[in-house]
Amino acid sequence: MSFVEKILSNSTKLVSLPTNSKMIKMKKGLIAIGLALMTMNATAQKKWTMQECIDYAMENNITLQKSKLQKQSATEDLKGSKAALLPSLSASTNQSVGYKPWRDTGVATVTNGTVNAKVDKAYYNGSYALNAQWTVWNGGKNTNTIKLNQIAEDEAELQTQETANTIQQRIAQIYTQILYLDESVKVNEQMLETAKKNEERGREMVNVGKMSKADLAQLTAQRATDEYNIVETRSQLLSYKLQLKQLLEITDETEFDVAIPETTDAMVLEEIPTLQKVYEQALLTRPEIERSKLAIKSSDVSLSIAKAGWLPSISMTGSLGTSTNSLSNNGWGNQMKTNFDAMAGVSVSVPIFDGRSTKTSVNKAKIQQQSAKLDLLDQQKTLYSDIQDYWLNAQTNQQKYRAASATVESEQQSYDLLSEQFRLGLKNIVELMTGKDNLLSAQQNQLQSKYQTIYNRQMLHFYETGEMKK
Repeated sequence: MSFVEKILSNSTKLVSLPTNSKMIKMKKGLIAIGLALMTMNATAQKKWTMQECIDYAMENNITLQKSKLQKQSATEDLKGSKAALLPSLSASTNQSVGYKPWRDTGVATVTNGTVNAKVDKAYYNGSYALNAQWTVWNGGKNTNTIKLNQIAEDEAELQTQETANTIQQRIAQIYTQILYLDESVKVNEQMLETAKKNEERGREMVNVGKMSKADLAQLTAQRATDEYNIVETRSQLLSYKLQLKQLLEITDETEFDVAIPETTDAMVLEEIPTLQKVYEQALLTRPEIERSKLAIKSSDVSLSIAKAGWLPSISMTGSLGTSTNSLSNNGWGNQMKTNFDAMAGVSVSVPIFDGRSTKTSVNKAKIQQQSAKLDLLDQQKTLYSDIQDYWLNAQTNQQKYRAASATVESEQQSYDLLSEQFRLGLKNIVELMTGKDNLLSAQQNQLQSKYQTIYNRQMLHFYETGEMKK
């Protein structure tokens, strides 16, 4: 009986209502509550597939979000360098008050035949200007700066892709480990059931005098060991689920679990692509390789910018301005007009001696250029080494899986026979426990090789296509 059904059945037993209408309303209310509880329970029990984990991490992982912000910053730098090609324009004004304490001449006015003289010792000045400047040519520094910032923006985008790839690989690694531990728990549970049956059989044999209590104690210890193994494996499983939850930046108390897909022998024994094929495709798609190539381009542009220090620069300037003074006999408007002036000019700067500053910059740019080329070679070697490791592990574990599967089948038959002989009293406790240990070891080897093959095959597909295999 479900939780909701229990609520409904208990409500009809415990509550006595005087009218049918009230009973109907109560049932409707209980049904609504039950449906709400079922919905909450279903939400809490959501199981995440690996693709859902990846999609969620791509939207919420903090490290990835910071990487995206760095790309936005690089975009702003690019916009700023493009705007630097345009002339600059600024307006300015200056307002000041002055005082001449020993001034003895001023303004004389005649009013009704009377001459009035006025000496203003405090006065007011105002100036107004509009200034423009434009760098016509500076050895290509401005245009090359745009190229450099464009490359920086592309590098930031590739860096974001690298971060995303790293997160996806980590999710795949943890997810595969969860699948392995989940199946390992099931194997240990099967072993525990077998250990309980052996212990029960041992008690029966002790009661009839066919087994000593010391042998029974060994069976009990084996059962306890199997229980401990289950607890330990479940603890590891919970730890990896917690790591995955943290990687997804899920910080609330919502229960987190993953979906366990069905794995078949066909998935494990699937043909593994050639090492060279995966490497050649990875050279075309991996962001770390593209970023290293861009670093070489960036060093080339930086060298051009450094060499521009030996070239002359040309700039144009222009200004419009006027001023006013309260001591003038002219009005403010007349002064603005009569004091107006305009200026335009061309400035040419030719470097002659700069204390070896430009030569030092050029040499350092050349060194950076060589370093960028070496970085590309290093990235290519690292990429090949990583792919080679995945490829060798996939090949080796696939072969191990074939051998381990045959071993498990053989050990299972052997243990079944030992168990039957033990029940008949034909085999002792040592032989039974040895057979059980051999079977468990073979099963664990099979599981390890199985999921190691799946994981390394997944990584090869990721390096080859840039996408996780669904």
